[in-house]
Amino acid sequence: MNKFVLCINNASNPASLIVGKVYRRLPDPEAESHNMYRIVDEDKSEPDGYLYPASMFVLIELPEIAERALTTANA
Repeated sequence: MNKFVLCINNASNPASLIVGKVYRRLPDPEAESHNMYRIVDEDKSEPDGYLYPASMFVLIELPEIAERALTTANA
């Protein structure tokens, strides 16, 4: 599973998402079955993330060192 996504559209949530920013995607098979992703966004008050349409993001592969840095920075 890709753990990270790149935001390509924040039209419906400009305060919570930044276009061009990499976000951590949390596993949520139920949400994904409805074309939604659980994303840890700019609102750090909800560690379990929020659901957003998958069409707002593209899946990306990052080198392991980058994943560790982003996971640690966002913990």
